[in-house]
Amino acid sequence: MLIKPRSESDILKIMRILNARMNLSEDEKKQYLYLKKGYEGEVAFDLLTASNLNSEIFILNDIMIEINHSKFQIDSSLIIQDTIIPCEVKNYEGNYFYKDGEFHLCSAKKPITNPLHQLKRTETLLQQYLKKNGFCFRILPYLVFINPKFFLYQAPQNDSIIFPPQLRSFMEKLNSRPSNLNGMQRKLADKLIADHNIESPYPKLPPYKYHSLQKGTTCAICNSFFIICDERKLKCDACGAEESVETAVIRSVEELKLLFPDLKITTNIIHDWCRVVESKKTIRRILTKNYQLVGYGKYSNFNTKLEE
Repeated sequence: MLIKPRSESDILKIMRILNARMNLSEDEKKQYLYLKKGYEGEVAFDLLTASNLNSEIFILNDIMIEINHSKFQIDSSLIIQDTIIPCEVKNYEGNYFYKDGEFHLCSAKKPITNPLHQLKRTETLLQQYLKKNGFCFRILPYLVFINPKFFLYQAPQNDSIIFPPQLRSFMEKLNSRPSNLNGMQRKLADKLIADHNIESPYPKLPPYKYHSLQKGTTCAICNSFFIICDERKLKCDACGAEESVETAVIRSVEELKLLFPDLKITTNIIHDWCRVVESKKTIRRILTKNYQLVGYGKYSNFNTKLEE
């Protein structure tokens, strides 16, 4: 039973926008691709748990908790009777080897960060969290490699590691565990959600300013700027995706609010940001329909979402 769904982090959303609208440095590009690939792997695991696990298992995706001034993230948490199962999901691709307690990419000389150490840290901090809040749950952590193109040579014999060919049997194993959910499991799930901290300890964003970013409406699917616009819809000349003008304008507003939280949303600023939507009258109509007008005359702006 899905209790907490996953959503893209703001940092990933911002990095995707910046990747399309400015030239990122090599390190910034790597950071963006790392976040993107990690999120894709987590979503793949979500689809697996949603379609394979029975309703007697609570599923909480993407939990960020702080305990004793230390933050830790659990990609997916499964609550089964008296056990909580934190899953660290890795979307590694390619050939790796394991040697002297370290993971190595075959094409690189230096070892990568050992995900087993990360899993152990999560287990330790989660144990502290449970104890502090009066929960007596067993912790059974797993490191899950989700990508079918991943291979690890000299893999350690470690029952806490789940490799791609083992995913189906892993789901079956979880379903075979006896589970009788009661108020205590739900209490733990609600507590984790209540304590979820949306501020992630990711690296800082690259510096950017409004005037330095490329203007124009990007494709919602492929992020291309090759957009053709008529009165009602936009069509991407690169991938063929179509989107209504209204949806595209709202998406542009949300982009600006994410990039520049203090920026006043006006018809002129959205017209400048979108570029392909030529009619200011159309933009103002869409903003008036979907956002609340604040102020009067030249001091008016749209910065508060209407209640649905």
